[in-house]
This record gives sequence, C-alpha cells and structure tokens, in this order.
Amino acid sequence: MIKATILHNPAAGQGETSRQELTQMIVTAGFECSYSSTKENSRENIVSKDTDFIVLAGGDGTVRKIAAELLDRNVLDKKLPIGLLPLGTANNIAKTLGLSGDTPQIIKGWRGATAIKFDVGTISGLPRPNFFLESFGYGLFPMLMKQMKKQKRNDIDDPARKIEVALQLLHQLVRSATARGCHVEIDGKDYAGKFLLIEVMNIRSIGPNLYLAPEADPSDGFFDVVIISENQREALTAYIEKKILGQEVKFDFPVLRARNIRILWNGKHAHVDDEYHKIDKPVKMQIEIREGALDFLVPGNRLKAES
Repeated sequence: MIKATILHNPAAGQGETSRQELTQMIVTAGFECSYSSTKENSRENIVSKDTDFIVLAGGDGTVRKIAAELLDRNVLDKKLPIGLLPLGTANNIAKTLGLSGDTPQIIKGWRGATAIKFDVGTISGLPRPNFFLESFGYGLFPMLMKQMKKQKRNDIDDPARKIEVALQLLHQLVRSATARGCHVEIDGKDYAGKFLLIEVMNIRSIGPNLYLAPEADPSDGFFDVVIISENQREALTAYIEKKILGQEVKFDFPVLRARNIRILWNGKHAHVDDEYHKIDKPVKMQIEIREGALDFLVPGNRLKAES
C-alpha cells in the first residue's frame, strides 16, 4: 500500500478540517498514512523511510515552512513528491499548480499521478530566508504586508473579505507610494529608473490573488520579472479598481523572462513570499533559479512532468 506522511496546519482555513477528517479522507482513498502537525517543533523522525509521498495540508505559508526543511534536507534522506491540499486564504501555489476540486477529489487524483518539477528561487544578499517559492520583490507589496499587519487586517477570518480589504488597501498605496530608484540587471541586460515595484515571480499570482505573471510556469527554469514604473501608476490603479469591483481583467504590463538577476533598490521595503523584510540600507541582491528543487503531485499533470 502507498504510504503518505501528513503534515497539517490545523489552523489553516479557520481550522475547518480536523486531523480525524483529513486522515479519514486519505485512508478512504486507499492510502496508508501517518499524521504530524506543522505546529510541532521538529519532524526529524516523523517522515519514515518507507514514506512514498508527503501530504501538505495548509496554505502558502505551510508550503513554505515545510519546503525550507526539505530543501535543507534535515528531515529527509531522499526526495519525495508533495501532495498539496490547499486549505489557506490565497492558495497562490495551488492555483498556479492548477489544483481544483474539493479535498476528497484532489486526494483521489493522487493515485496514478506523476510528480511535476517545481523551481525554487535563491537569494544572495539576505541572511535568512535565502529562498522563495512564489516571489521576491520590493515596493508596493511589502508595503501592503506591513500595513495589513499594522492595521490588524490579517486577523480577518473570512478569506474573501480579507482579500477585498487587501485590494482596497493596495489601491490606496498605489496612489500615494513614492517611486524608488532601482538598478536591475536581468541576464546581463541593464534596466534603471524609478519604480513603484519590482517582482521576481516564480508563480503566476501574488498577495490577494493578483495574476502579475499570467504565463509564469514554475517548472520551466525561468523567472517572470515584473517592473512597474512611475508612468504606469494610473494604469496599475485602474487595474486594481477593476479587481475590487470583481472584474477578472488581464494584468497587461510587460513581463521579462530571466534566470539570473541582480537588483539594487533604493528603499526599505522588501518581501520574500509572504514575509515582510525591512532593508536598512541598499544591498545588491543576486537571484538565481534552482531548477526542479521540489516535486508536486498534480492530478492531470497540468505542468511539465519530470523526465
């Protein structure tokens, strides 16, 4: 029998899925499983040698937390595929993977699924964290993260309401934010100017489900880099206004494909995935791609299968 090790964030999705419910769904689908909460301090001895794949049940933060351990190889002595059950608020990683359906449907789809590759970005210039799964960037989005925390908007329980509030706050920030000087080198080509944001995207969406890089593929060995300048402020404001009204509009801004990036940003606000970081003084960051560092089980194999 195929054995899964469940790593579950019991607080994800307002705690709507219990340990018992999750375990029962996986057993019913024909898998043997063991359970561990991500709230535990260590999983050194949780993932046994006979485990065939890992189940991550939680949101984007849960994926990042476990990915840090897998990439450091402190938990595992072999590379195991990940079956993701999106139970968080934004679930940007799950959306990029094309996961759809309810939890029992996703679990059922694991049988016979082939693992697909998932690239990881590495960052030189920050002490920790030194990798990202979703995106790394400066400007508007780390400012949004800071304000969401300051105004205690992260305490909103309803996911839809939380996304709505985040969009409204981002709209205010776009109208008032100061464009910062920045020098970017993308695969040897220089870009410089005053920008509202720069985002190095590994997946399609960021924050409150904004699809900044609609063609991004985390298995293709490239980043999608989004740079928005001062003269694009009004266009970005209009885009967010339509999102607030519930209109699904395409993010029609230039996107640059890249493998190696150097950034020197003249500002203090940065983020790594969903974590805010304050940069006291400008530091040149070097960003590179680590191809196929993680494997995900995706029913239907919507992304490139591992060869």
